[in-house]
Amino acid sequence: MMLVWALGWLSGLAFVAPDLPPAALVGTALALHVCDAIFCRLLAGNNGYARNGWTIAGLIAGVWAVGVLILLPRRAATAAPARPLR
Repeated sequence: MMLVWALGWLSGLAFVAPDLPPAALVGTALALHVCDAIFCRLLAGNNGYARNGWTIAGLIAGVWAVGVLILLPRRAATAAPARPLR
């Protein structure tokens, strides 16, 4: 029962649907976490952060990782130094 409670809070479903049955909560949370992981990957790549790390964070922490990533400032793009023409 503790796992269902933790999954409800990590996915954010405890705020939206607190009376969701455990079977529906697990399925919905799994789908949400996969969507959050994809969103984190796209957002991290566009803002200059590591894609793989944020994908894993989105898969584990769900909506909380998305919230942190939205609040983080955009990183400046690091371009490779220009090589002189010969």
